[in-house]
Amino acid sequence: MADLETAEKPSCCSPSAQETCCEPEAKAECCGDAPRVSCGCSDGRAAEPADIRETVRRRYAAAALDPDAVYGLGCGNPTAVADLNQGETVLDLGSGGGMDVLHSASRVGPTGKAYGLDMTDEMLELARRNQREAGIENVQFVKGTIEDVPLPDDSIDVIISNCVINLSADKARVFREAARVLRPGGRFVVTDVVADADMDEATRRDMQQWTGCIAGALTRGDFERELAQAGFEDIEIRETHRVHKQAASAIVRARMGASVANG
Repeated sequence: MADLETAEKPSCCSPSAQETCCEPEAKAECCGDAPRVSCGCSDGRAAEPADIRETVRRRYAAAALDPDAVYGLGCGNPTAVADLNQGETVLDLGSGGGMDVLHSASRVGPTGKAYGLDMTDEMLELARRNQREAGIENVQFVKGTIEDVPLPDDSIDVIISNCVINLSADKARVFREAARVLRPGGRFVVTDVVADADMDEATRRDMQQWTGCIAGALTRGDFERELAQAGFEDIEIRETHRVHKQAASAIVRARMGASVANG
């Protein structure tokens, strides 16, 4: 879930200013009257995972209150490429306003079920309102993080996600959790951002680029390796379009192996 247009916009401080701006209270001195005051300052060190999660949560909580912003989130259409079948159980990681969940529920029919997982109360409220308005019953929205999915082992046939995994600061754990909840042979079909191998460090450190779904993106090689280590097989990554000078949107497919040791 991301508004990728913001990823091309400069952050409030130049990289050189950020590297000398070690404390938030020094922002004004570092950045002057720059209008984008929400991105904070950095001393050049990587942000802590908890800080990343909270920054992402705040941004998407705000987006949930803006109808024009909410439907601009995402970098693809996972429901169009997931080949969902009647009777399947689907999980959308980072379900946002719930539209991919509702579309999935229609595809799996009354004998199937679609779960939406989101950590943001505001997004969950919006998603449940959209569900009520659509009158779709085989849907359940649950609160949680994609690193700690509140669903049982071997309970899901298909995992989808729309430009969310790049926002996590612990992607290995995301893939392990996906492997845990998927049944043997289950499918992982997501749209996400894949970074070029030569993405520069200034971009990687920029929190504005992170919440814009660029800075935290895995490279193709990292994506393949992390999925394989979690027990996935038949991994396929197909770039669809460029979203940044150093990153592209891609469809990522994989299948859960028959026997996986989850840790």
